[in-house]
Amino acid sequence: MENKPLISIALCTYNGSDFLSEQLDSILFQSLQDWELVIVDDFSQDETLTILSSYAARDNRFKIHRNHQNLGYNKNFEKALQLCEGDFIAICDQDDIWHPDKLKLQLDAIRNNLLVYHDSEFIDESGKSMDAKISDKFAFYRGDRPEVFLYFNCVSGHSIFMKRSLLAYALPFPEGFHYDQWLAYIATSNGSIDFVDKCLVRYRQHKKNNTDILALRTTSRSTGQKITELKRESEWLKICAAKAADKSAYLITRLYKLSLDRNASFMSIAYGQAIWKDRNYLLRLLKKNSSSKFFFTLRKIWGPLAKTFL
Repeated sequence: MENKPLISIALCTYNGSDFLSEQLDSILFQSLQDWELVIVDDFSQDETLTILSSYAARDNRFKIHRNHQNLGYNKNFEKALQLCEGDFIAICDQDDIWHPDKLKLQLDAIRNNLLVYHDSEFIDESGKSMDAKISDKFAFYRGDRPEVFLYFNCVSGHSIFMKRSLLAYALPFPEGFHYDQWLAYIATSNGSIDFVDKCLVRYRQHKKNNTDILALRTTSRSTGQKITELKRESEWLKICAAKAADKSAYLITRLYKLSLDRNASFMSIAYGQAIWKDRNYLLRLLKKNSSSKFFFTLRKIWGPLAKTFL
């Protein structure tokens, strides 16, 4: 491709007309202007396409693609990333507001890392600050240990700025799991990650969010849901073990096998012991004291039969 952009911005839209213009304006106001905006609309039924088309008519860096059926959140981002042409890719949600120097600061920070992310400020539906940021909830991590991302994730999709070469390791995304946690895991398996210790996005919280990072919609879980979560945890560990780098393969494979033992029994003390032994990495992102980390580990030992009583 001639005149290939330095940065591709991957934006996925779906019925996002309420806040889309604010996000697009914040992209246009970036201090670094060498970018393309790759937009994949997931069969929106509102005014999203009308808004996108009006911007694209004025700026040929906007490249709009539309799905003829709804692919869902993960598959849509997977498609968008594959359409990107830049050496670097910034992932973008449809309802946030970017800091003017977001792209510039992340480009400066990526250096030899495969991925760099940043902190974000939570805002409510009207755009008012909620006086909270992601780093209040999670400890941030820089380094090359993928096991950090087995049980927690501090890398939100909207904050990801990565080298395009990461896609060769990361695609396709595993079905049914969050793509941002997967990208963080794969980046640390095949290289390293870093972060910008600054809020570079105003991260809007509203009822249509795909993730509920502040647990605003949390409800009590049924026994069936708890048991399903145990199986999902094991499936996630299995997928991660299959992609594990040599430095982490033994631990992740062992955790997967122990989680299966737990799922087939009342409890597995060995599973909890394995987590606790490597808590400096496995619980690294949990922004809690040692007691809270211990009780988190304790909850991990209980199998399906125990969940009927807990």
